[in-house]
Amino acid sequence: MERIRFEWGPAGAAAIAPGAEVVAVVDVLSFTTTLTVAVERGIRVLPSRWGDAQAAELARRHGATLAVGRSRATQPGQVSLSPASILRSEGIERLVLPSPNGSAIAAGLASTGVTVIGVSLRNAAAAAVWVGGRTVAVVAAGERWPDGTLRPAVEDLWGAGAFVSALRDRQCSVEARSALVAYENVGDLDLALRGCVSGRELIDQGFGGDVAVAGEVGASAVVPVLADGWFVAAGPGGQGR
Repeated sequence: MERIRFEWGPAGAAAIAPGAEVVAVVDVLSFTTTLTVAVERGIRVLPSRWGDAQAAELARRHGATLAVGRSRATQPGQVSLSPASILRSEGIERLVLPSPNGSAIAAGLASTGVTVIGVSLRNAAAAAVWVGGRTVAVVAAGERWPDGTLRPAVEDLWGAGAFVSALRDRQCSVEARSALVAYENVGDLDLALRGCVSGRELIDQGFGGDVAVAGEVGASAVVPVLADGWFVAAGPGGQGR
């Protein structure tokens, strides 16, 4: 039996989440990187669909800060999908963090009853330890083409592969093993992240620091787990805390 399966995007999540004990959402540039940084800082994170009119209402209802688009974070103290903005933030306890890919997938899974975790290059090894021997569905969020269709994003393939690599002794699907091979053969990961399409886009927009934060492999021991709709730091025994 395949204990690790791997797919792409919302449709992939819907296909492989049933029957899994844990779903690992991977969105390296940048939702799960930003999520990991936020949870490291003790911030509870509510995932939300991008452009969802309810995001602002969710923030108001829960007394949370609403993350804005990167280009709209022009005021001191504003936070966005940029992990660097979270690192600079102060005094935030609850955060609504919309994104068109990873956050939307996590929000869609919130009501299914499956355990959802956020995985990035920063915390892939720690997440693998926390998952232990449970069956896991690994979902690479990917990006979007202008027409809204899924664009597989190589940085998410590497992030998924880093996680699968740390679960090496498990039985993998062909797709999961392919992600592992892609990660293990990427070579200079920092250079690859800067050179991939998503990395170049962020650098061209002035967010090269976000790419650098995303490439800090193994920098975090925190595993964000979705509990009662909010991502919090995972505790022992497979629970949030």
